[in-house]
Amino acid sequence: MVGLLGRTQAQSTRRPSTAHPRPGRHDGKHRNGPSNGLRSAIGGRSVAGQVFVLQVVIVLLLVVAAVVALVLQVRHDSTQEARNRSLAVAETFANAPGTRAALAAPDPTAVLQPSAEAARKASDVDFIVVLNTDAIRYTHPKPDRIGKKFVGTTAPVLAGHSITEQINGTLGPLVQATVPIKAPDGKVVGMVSAGITTENVGGAADHQLPILLGAAAVALALATASTALVSRRLLRQTHGLGPYEMTRMYEHHDAVLHSVREGVIIVGAEGELLLANDEANRLLDLPADAEGQQVQRLGLDAGTAELLASGRVATDEVHLVGDQLLAINQRPTHLRGGPAGSVATLRDSTELRALSGRAEIARERLKLLYDAGVRIGTSLDVTMTAEELTAVAVPRFADFVTVDLADAVLNGQEPDAGTGLRRTASGGIREDAPLYPVGEHIGFVPSTPQAHSLRTGEAVVEPDLGGAPGWLAQDPRRTAQVVDYGIHSLITVPLRVGPLVMGVVNFWRSEKPDPFDAEDLALAEELVARAAVSIDNARRYTREHTMAVTLQRSLLPRTLPGLSALDLAYRYLPAQAGVGGDWFDVLPLSGARVAVVVGDVVGHGLLAAATMGRLRTAVHNFSALDLPPDELLGLLDELVGRIDQDELPEDSRAAVTGATCVYAVYDPTTRRCTVARAGHPPPAVVLPDGSVEFPDVPAGPPLGLGGLPFETAELELAEGSRLVLYTDGLVEDRERDIDVGLELLRTALAGADRSPEDTCQAVLTALLPARPSDDIALIVARTRALAPDRIASWEVPPEPAAVGEVRASVSRQLARWGLEDLAFTTELILSELVTNAIRYGNGPIRVRMLLDRALICEVFDGSNTSPHLRYAATTDEGGRGLFLVAQLTERWGTRYTPEGKVIWAEQPLP
Repeated sequence: MVGLLGRTQAQSTRRPSTAHPRPGRHDGKHRNGPSNGLRSAIGGRSVAGQVFVLQVVIVLLLVVAAVVALVLQVRHDSTQEARNRSLAVAETFANAPGTRAALAAPDPTAVLQPSAEAARKASDVDFIVVLNTDAIRYTHPKPDRIGKKFVGTTAPVLAGHSITEQINGTLGPLVQATVPIKAPDGKVVGMVSAGITTENVGGAADHQLPILLGAAAVALALATASTALVSRRLLRQTHGLGPYEMTRMYEHHDAVLHSVREGVIIVGAEGELLLANDEANRLLDLPADAEGQQVQRLGLDAGTAELLASGRVATDEVHLVGDQLLAINQRPTHLRGGPAGSVATLRDSTELRALSGRAEIARERLKLLYDAGVRIGTSLDVTMTAEELTAVAVPRFADFVTVDLADAVLNGQEPDAGTGLRRTASGGIREDAPLYPVGEHIGFVPSTPQAHSLRTGEAVVEPDLGGAPGWLAQDPRRTAQVVDYGIHSLITVPLRVGPLVMGVVNFWRSEKPDPFDAEDLALAEELVARAAVSIDNARRYTREHTMAVTLQRSLLPRTLPGLSALDLAYRYLPAQAGVGGDWFDVLPLSGARVAVVVGDVVGHGLLAAATMGRLRTAVHNFSALDLPPDELLGLLDELVGRIDQDELPEDSRAAVTGATCVYAVYDPTTRRCTVARAGHPPPAVVLPDGSVEFPDVPAGPPLGLGGLPFETAELELAEGSRLVLYTDGLVEDRERDIDVGLELLRTALAGADRSPEDTCQAVLTALLPARPSDDIALIVARTRALAPDRIASWEVPPEPAAVGEVRASVSRQLARWGLEDLAFTTELILSELVTNAIRYGNGPIRVRMLLDRALICEVFDGSNTSPHLRYAATTDEGGRGLFLVAQLTERWGTRYTPEGKVIWAEQPLP
């Protein structure tokens, strides 16, 4: 109320008033200061004074009521306290030691009277009286009352109950409690009564009465003072106005109400119009006699009339009234105790709505550009980036979007000048649009907007496709279908990064009747400019990735050699996010043996691929020396260490290269497989019955660490077993731990009678991730054993005469194999090799012939010296033996064993 009156007065003082203020009100207040104003308020002539008197009366009544209530409460509490104390004292004395025994004494009074008086004084009660069962007193504060009849109720006490009562006793009005004295068997043998006189009970309350009255006086004074302060504040707000002045103020309010630029309408509970200011009359075009009529009958549109008559809450609800957009706010008037009905304000928001619409369009376009920056270019794939552009623009900017790129861009190259493009991405609100499909190669005729954009690098807008002869000339049948479909407007923007034009983006409109305009063209150019950067980045990445993949493919084996010892199948899958350094190889060794190797170079990119090629070449060279797997890995370890030193930056001490490798050598004559690994996942072996094992092959450190030895494990594989080597990309990725991957691999490998090719396919189906983050190399080798009838061996005595026996044995064996044509050369080869072993080697000497894809001759001896090929001069008497061996065989060499060495030679079969 104070705030309302203050605001009213503030408004009224802004307008000149024609009212004549009463003498001494306004002027006197300002002349005499606050004290005179307060006296005026207390006088009751003003609204503030009337409020002050009313508040003082209310406070006084409240204080009196509070004092009376407190006095009554104090008296009640005192009486209750007296009852409780009397009962407690009586029970205490009745149960005190010696009280019951004293009743049986010859003179109970002599024993009990002193104790009772002492207890009465200590407990602050007025009397303690001990009675016999006939209610005759044994004790009393006044000795002349001893021996007389007790005044009070005793029947309940004799029945064993305690009672408290208010009576008029020998000491006057009092509160007393009477309790029984019981024998051990529960029989009542006497009674004790204790009490306080009413005079003492009321005295406690009377002592508190001055405090209560004093507190009431203080409360009254404080309330009066606060009321005076409130009245003074009210007086200041109303400027000492009385009812007459307040009426004048209402008139000022009415004037203000009709001068504001916002319509105000008050509607009653029955839907009748109670008040409408001038602005409301103008906005709603109300009739002159509108006040008092039902809102529904004022000729308003249905929506506006329903809102005003309903009285419901509305906030900035927009209604079209005539040619104006009115923002209506409505609130009920009864929420704070006012009369039933509602008040509504109306504001003309036609221009504001137009500005708001343009701001909303600008906001949506900014949001579109922001989303384009976030959602376009999430991958380094040209096609996917083009598809992301169509997904962002449809349907927020265009109904259909197509992206046409040059084939060179899709391959990572810079496009040549020309208009031939391929549709790379297409998106729209429907899928049946008669536009060129994805994958179609399009040659734009020179008159089309696309050709113009490619030629000039400028965007083109065609507001009316049906009247654009240049565009219609592209494909008359298809363009007619496009127009008939409802597509009526086009924006073509070149995908350009600097001077490089990679293609065009076409924005098509069909649903909106309005054609594309200049603002749409600017937005399309900005949108395509952002996408062009991402597409160019993807193109550059595609070029680099293609180069790396080409290099990697050239460094990997294109075919596997045909072998009798192993049936082979392999898979190699490069990572989608970059080229890695995974590699594999199958190397034929001497004695029908085969080496299978799988490795992985740490990292991705050209450096990893180049390092992989160097390691593969090194393995080829080292395997030609017929080294054991652990020695070969040791040489690879040194090589990787040297590569690290070569690639090491000058200001760094950390190695930049690392690799893992597993190397296995299988001998079909013994069915033994020797395996060593350097930080690589363990090989798997699938037994002929289909069970899967992971042999315990010592892990060894990764290549490049140096200083640590490698160990081998020797496995005996039954014929038909499958040896599986792989890289970690198969069993491990970001979402799967390697232990889980190994179990999945075990499950995928399990199963008998499965070819290596089928095994590879089953493994990839079970373990291949959707988007491999690392290269995957997998090789499956099913073992074979060389039949015993294709192996022949002889022990040779270390005597020159034994050479003849060897030649004879060889001839007989070749005859059994049907290789008589090779008898002469084979005898010559073995004669030379055995002679060298007898002359220069140590025993024991053994000869072995193997019939595989070639005829293999081997001579074993216990010496570690290796023969060297010499080219003897014409005058030399010797030195031509190994030269003849080299000429007569396809290849020959030496390999070392723990017992010595083996010199071998291979001849092709006829």
